[in-house]
Amino acid sequence: MGSQINDPQEFVVLVTGFLPFRPQWPVNPSWEIAKGLPSHLPPLRAKDPDAREKVHTPPVRILVHPEPLRVNYKLVREVVPSFWDTYQGCKVDVVIHIGMTGPRTYYQIERRAHRRGYRNADVDSELPEEGTDGRPDDPDWIWHDLPDEIISDLDIDDVHKRWQAYSSKDMDLRISEDPGRFLCDWIYYCSLSHLLRSNRPKKACFFHVPCDASDESVLQGRELAINLVRAIAESEMSVKQKEPESNGVAE
Repeated sequence: MGSQINDPQEFVVLVTGFLPFRPQWPVNPSWEIAKGLPSHLPPLRAKDPDAREKVHTPPVRILVHPEPLRVNYKLVREVVPSFWDTYQGCKVDVVIHIGMTGPRTYYQIERRAHRRGYRNADVDSELPEEGTDGRPDDPDWIWHDLPDEIISDLDIDDVHKRWQAYSSKDMDLRISEDPGRFLCDWIYYCSLSHLLRSNRPKKACFFHVPCDASDESVLQGRELAINLVRAIAESEMSVKQKEPESNGVAE
């Protein structure tokens, strides 16, 4: 579990968002959603507490990366490892990357990310420095010997069920298997590959939101982001509570 000097029992979630990248969408709702998140998960105001599994969760601290990320392959790959070190005095348990899709009305959480196939230029008209298909035979390539797909170690199906349970019934919340091979997919692979290389649990999630950046839509997206944080924290605590006792032996 993540820790802070003053409260070692906190569960820590780091959230990121992006800068705009298309003229038709001058405001990126991913950042508008992220920057307004509370510093801690608020108390649950359950409509029907008995309808949900009761899982004890510690205090959940929400950290927001202080700046929206530029939609640039090189810069994103350089900054992602810093999210997984001690961040603002905390050890991060989970990172949620938020990004926008096109003109859709539904929300998605992504299960997997991809190593290759990035054919769309970033906001600076650049492709990944290794090209669209990578350099799988080059031992000096940063992603050499990594799988073409990496799946999050979060129980995405369980997270999705909990997320739906905490959200309004009229919200269309989905699981996606393809983040789209642009910066959303890219940042997700950067996080998952960094954790895989470090032999750490791949506890990251990508949250895709519609492009609508109106006040109403941003507030709705922020509520869903809070519900997602709660769903992930509960899912992770549920797994921990099912683990066998360690019999007092330190690992």
